[in-house]
Amino acid sequence: MLVRRDEDLLEDVELLEALTGAERPQSVPVNAYEAPEALILVAPLPAVTPDDVTIELRPGILRISARLRSSGPREYLLHEWEYGGYEREIDLPEGYGSGVEASLTNGQLVVRVLRGPLADPLSMQPS
Repeated sequence: MLVRRDEDLLEDVELLEALTGAERPQSVPVNAYEAPEALILVAPLPAVTPDDVTIELRPGILRISARLRSSGPREYLLHEWEYGGYEREIDLPEGYGSGVEASLTNGQLVVRVLRGPLADPLSMQPS
């Protein structure tokens, strides 16, 4: 019978989290402003590609998430930021939600939530 110590189990969990991104996603800071035809949201998403990002539109809510791209176990000397996963839900002001457009360039996600009546819930990836 194989007996595991608590320390071994903790190391296994930490390794699994590092390899799979299973730990809780970090919140994404967002800047938002109104343009004539859309609500514009801008968020930094370092170390992810458009395929890693999911944008969901539901009535009154926009959800941005990105899976962990890469982060191997390291012995950091200074560790102030994490590689993904990212997640953020934003309550939308009334009058927005007829559609969504998004792009991810140079680690910056730009999402346009179009003015107009609410559309059916949708999920997309940025271009």
